[in-house]
Amino acid sequence: MPEFSGFLGLILLILVIYAVVKTVQSGASTGTKVLWIVILILIPFIGFILWLLLGPKGGANTV
Repeated sequence: MPEFSGFLGLILLILVIYAVVKTVQSGASTGTKVLWIVILILIPFIGFILWLLLGPKGGANTV
């Protein structure tokens, strides 16, 4: 079973990195971005689920 949990850990790592990249690219304020990144790093599984439900949406501002 260790191989399976290692695989799930890798998947979670990829999802958290994706969420961090999308957060940085979002049009949210700097403080909001930092808060989401800290949440994603400190509590990856729950943080990712919260990010999916409540996180910043949309792309970067193109002004």
